[in-house]
Amino acid sequence: MEGDKPLTATLMCTVVAVDHTHLCYRVCSLCEKTLTETDKNNNTSSSSSSSSACKYCNAFNPVSSNPKRLFRVLMSIASDTKVFVVVMFDRAARVLFGCSADEFFDFAKLHPFSAETAAKALEGEMLRVTLSKPKNGNAQHQRVVSVVPLRSGFRPAIENLRELYG
Repeated sequence: MEGDKPLTATLMCTVVAVDHTHLCYRVCSLCEKTLTETDKNNNTSSSSSSSSACKYCNAFNPVSSNPKRLFRVLMSIASDTKVFVVVMFDRAARVLFGCSADEFFDFAKLHPFSAETAAKALEGEMLRVTLSKPKNGNAQHQRVVSVVPLRSGFRPAIENLRELYG
């Protein structure tokens, strides 16, 4: 997908690996701008309403609402010709995870190895993905615009985790 090739492409692929260390990021619940962590030691804070406030909304809304989490999943996929890393954001990731990033984060707080387990469960899944080139010139990876699991018995990761952890 380099040079003169189209901006989007649909292909059949297999999930090779999922980076389970950073599955989500925090955004303002009003404008969805990315929030930075003010305390580097608190990046996995259990509180959704930690000290990070939106710089943009505070000017317009002095009563800032709680931040929320959105998925940002790095994963390696293999097509019939090559293996490459892609990034899957919230809309596409919800298809594979079966829940919101906040729900998954809350589940992972109660079950510490659930992110790693979900990543392992997704390995080997056959998918039809639509990829697009990043609009941001600084972005390193192609984006997954849409994803369709190809296995007839596919179950989202959260369903498998709930069954496994009870």
